[in-house]
Amino acid sequence: MYKKTYLTRYLVEKQRLNEHISPELRLLLEVVARACKRISQAVNKGALGEVMGSADSENVQGEMQKKLDIIANEVLIEANEWGGHLAAMASEEMEGIHVVPNRYPQGEYLLMFDPLDGSSNIDVNVSIGTIFSVLKKPEGTLVSEQDFLQAGTKQVAAGYCVYGPQTTLVLTVGDGVAVFTLDREHGSFLLTQEDLRIPDDTNEFAVNMSNQRHWTPPMQRYIDECMQGIDGPRGKDFNMRWVGSMVVDVHRILTRGGVFLYPWDRREPNKPGKLRLMYEANPMSWLVEQAGGVATDGKCRIMDIQPSQLHQRVSVFMGSKNEVDRVASYHAEP
Repeated sequence: MYKKTYLTRYLVEKQRLNEHISPELRLLLEVVARACKRISQAVNKGALGEVMGSADSENVQGEMQKKLDIIANEVLIEANEWGGHLAAMASEEMEGIHVVPNRYPQGEYLLMFDPLDGSSNIDVNVSIGTIFSVLKKPEGTLVSEQDFLQAGTKQVAAGYCVYGPQTTLVLTVGDGVAVFTLDREHGSFLLTQEDLRIPDDTNEFAVNMSNQRHWTPPMQRYIDECMQGIDGPRGKDFNMRWVGSMVVDVHRILTRGGVFLYPWDRREPNKPGKLRLMYEANPMSWLVEQAGGVATDGKCRIMDIQPSQLHQRVSVFMGSKNEVDRVASYHAEP
């Protein structure tokens, strides 16, 4: 039996023990959790809620939007319109920032989110999720896009919500990773696991093998060695797992170990990677590091990267320490 600790009580206790967690940050995280519950309800309705299929529009990335992409984005914006603790938001689905209407004194925090990661899986009933990151707004300024361009080390909270067989919220405020499961009877997130840890070693990797021919030699070498199994230089057999939703693949790694790989490839040579630094890589990197794992772009720690634009992309290697260190060492060789 789990001790009945719901999200609000957990955050109140964290606030009591950690002076860096303000009442405003606690309230903001509660608002995000409520928004995730609303998105979960929309996802669960599926075709019954007429939310399936394409919206016949593109986001700022030039990607075709799903109806649920738009719904999830609007839910997160509307959920935060009333509060005085948030100054502005930025979304993977929007070109610029969204400043919270100034009905209250300007808030202290900035919220960044990918409203529905893995939305290409919606119509085939595969798990998807919401990823979010919270930054502190610089003092004494009117909020601007420049305020969001902070390294991942500046995050004050990060997490994601997976909409699968259960609705699961995973959160860090800088002192470990906690997991909450939505108790549908009470309508609240219940703490079900604390101090999540990623093992240093693993025999699982998550990567889209269909892109292999486009990879660089270091990436080719790493996967080739894994594929050779017990008879190869690694001396053990590996399993490949790939869902196609970063939030789900990383959730599996946080739960049982593994390494998630999304490298640069030659299909779009002018882009340093596929995934978005601010909306996906930074929050997931902090969660992975808080659980004892490692996150790098192949050359440096992801959270040390100084962003230069809101929708900046990056290569991603994250998960079990020894595997990430190995693939990074291959990229460091001449």
